[in-house]
Amino acid sequence: MTTGGRELLSAIDRAARDEALVRRALEIARRATATGDVPVGALVLAADGREVATAYNAREALADPTAHAEVLALRAAARELGQWRLDGTTLVVTVEPCAMCAGAIGLARVARVVFGAWEPRSGAVGSLWDLLRDRRALHRPEVIGGVLAQECAAQLAEFFAERR
Repeated sequence: MTTGGRELLSAIDRAARDEALVRRALEIARRATATGDVPVGALVLAADGREVATAYNAREALADPTAHAEVLALRAAARELGQWRLDGTTLVVTVEPCAMCAGAIGLARVARVVFGAWEPRSGAVGSLWDLLRDRRALHRPEVIGGVLAQECAAQLAEFFAERR
């Protein structure tokens, strides 16, 4: 097989893995609705690929405006790994991170971010802003956006439709 062929297979394998990880995050997100929180789910993979943390939005449950899925997952991963630097990790989340979460991702030194639905009103990883890929940022992880975007957006739309 040619080098180009191996690279293509590797890219296909990575895309399939990213889709599976976003599906896992969608499952996690469903738990948020039990407390009236917006269904956003996140998980963190260690550098070796094992899942080390999961979280879902808990702003309502914890009465905490910072209790976004991403922040809670990063905190749990740091506890599990015993360090705040999350070098080599991957964060997977169902919705494009906001500015607060993008800041936390950069500060934690996450290597890769994979997300589902784009968030044009508050997204800070490509939609409204692009904080993680700004050339002035101290740390710039790889960002893969729009993975299973329709499924992720549908989960949010269903949640908000039930609230109306």
